[in-house]
Amino acid sequence: MIRPTEVEARAGYRIWLRYSDGAAGEIDLSHLAGHGVFKAWNERAFFVRVHLLEAGAIVWDEDVELCPDALYMQLTGKSVEEVMPGARALIDPLH
Repeated sequence: MIRPTEVEARAGYRIWLRYSDGAAGEIDLSHLAGHGVFKAWNERAFFVRVHLLEAGAIVWDEDVELCPDALYMQLTGKSVEEVMPGARALIDPLH
């Protein structure tokens, strides 16, 4: 299973990630900033506290967490089927 191994806050609501397969790069999260639980990012000191949990979740605190698989797909351009083979059958067993 591919998991994030490093995360770093960057300017402009961006984070840099590295994954266990070597994929790495920046992801722009500015579209989330200021909405719902992401209002907390308005305080730069909060945003820079991003870290990884042992299971690979990308978190700021117990209320703000992002899915590492979704960010991996955004970073690499890979599809759900490429990242999680067999997932489609779990979601839609008729296909």
